[in-house]
Amino acid sequence: MTGFVDAFHFLRPIWLLLLPGIGLLWYLARPRRKPDGPDTLHIAPHLAEALRVGSNARRRVQPIDSVVLCLSLLTLAAAGPSWSRIPNPLIAESAPLVVALKVTPSMQDTDLAPSRLDRARFKILDLIAARAGARTALVAYAGTAHRVAPLTEDPDILRPLLQALSPEVMPVEGDDAAAALALSMDILGAAETAGAILFVLDDLDPAMVAAFTNDDPARPPVAMLVTVPAGQIPAQIAGLAGVSTVGLSADDWDIAQIERQLISAQQMAQLDDERLDWDDRGWWLLWPAALIALLWFRQGWTMRWGVAIIVITALQMPIGARADGWRDWFLTPDQQGQLAYRNKDFARAADLFTDPMWKGHALLRAGRYEEAAEVFARLDSAEAAFSEGLARIGNRDYRPGARAFESALDRQPDFPAAAKNAEIAWAIVEQVESTREQSDTGEESGIGADDMAFDNEAQRGAATQVDAPMDQASALSPDQWIDSIDTEMGDFLRSRFLYDNVGGGT
Repeated sequence: MTGFVDAFHFLRPIWLLLLPGIGLLWYLARPRRKPDGPDTLHIAPHLAEALRVGSNARRRVQPIDSVVLCLSLLTLAAAGPSWSRIPNPLIAESAPLVVALKVTPSMQDTDLAPSRLDRARFKILDLIAARAGARTALVAYAGTAHRVAPLTEDPDILRPLLQALSPEVMPVEGDDAAAALALSMDILGAAETAGAILFVLDDLDPAMVAAFTNDDPARPPVAMLVTVPAGQIPAQIAGLAGVSTVGLSADDWDIAQIERQLISAQQMAQLDDERLDWDDRGWWLLWPAALIALLWFRQGWTMRWGVAIIVITALQMPIGARADGWRDWFLTPDQQGQLAYRNKDFARAADLFTDPMWKGHALLRAGRYEEAAEVFARLDSAEAAFSEGLARIGNRDYRPGARAFESALDRQPDFPAAAKNAEIAWAIVEQVESTREQSDTGEESGIGADDMAFDNEAQRGAATQVDAPMDQASALSPDQWIDSIDTEMGDFLRSRFLYDNVGGGT
């Protein structure tokens, strides 16, 4: 609430100068009750009131009152009240989130069936699903902290990594939550927008409390999801100042609480972003003004000049405005597209937008990468070229995507995100071509995870044939197959964490 009050302002305050004139109009035009004449001095008050033409009890609200109220609302709407920023389409609407999961033997306790760690995994997956389209990173910590996955919008990347985490893959035993906090802050520091950190844990080492209680203004919002039975949240966690604590619930209440905190953090972060335009909320006041205007059609309330106002308003409407629904009477196609975009109905938003940049981003978020790339390719800005690169990569056109990122750098040399993505895209191209040479499969424009092509025109690989005894072959059951994947992923994480622990990086 404090953030709303601090951010509230008018975009066009010059219109507020009309309010005193409207007040003067009301003062001069409102009829006043005439004093009792001499003919009523000798009549009982209740009889005099009944004999008076036009009882004041029925006319306490005059037509001029509704006119003045309507004009005041329209004036406030024209002044442009605003208290939030328009989100940047290049950035996910939800705040990026780093989930720091405690992976220690205590998390394997079974007081929460099947175990605290399993319940934590379920809740993290539920949270990722609820934040569809938002970026989430994963950090695991015990005696040391390690980055499991960078910020990503793809839950399929996080799911196998999350399932493979166990105390056995952690190189050092302990509870170094401070290291996890520092690593999470580093991950968010490289993001394009402010985010938040969520710790999923069952307890906090008292020696780590100081790391969460310092008043560092650069520290992002921190929340804790405590995986213990109801009512058993440790005192050192419940007493943390400036840290939101949410207890594990059997339903989605805890997920909803965390989402509200993340949305609040994102809105507060956007207020300080001068690159974003303020969101004009004046149109909200048009609805009550329209309802009040309906009073003009009451018997005895109709005003002749009200018809003139309606005619003038109609003449000012765009001639080419669509009229295929009631929303078109009040909102432009781009405004309708904004509403659909905020509701994550990206396919409908793409069909509604007429602004090419917004249309392209809606197509990108809807997964229609080829159409989005075509829209961005027709624009000549650096952001358009950058977005075209994202669309090309999403469509697995890695080489055109790398070239699009380079085009963005040509148009705006100081574009760190484009430089980083160009480097990654060319690395993918190199990896794809190297893989194609080694496996004799591939495509000239790139290869995808689900694509398969067979060629050996350049004779760059050797044909290999393996004979296996079919009588000894047996299919793995689904459980065995999943266990083998988890085991391989766990071995991978154990090796990587050991490498991190000896100074290879995080």
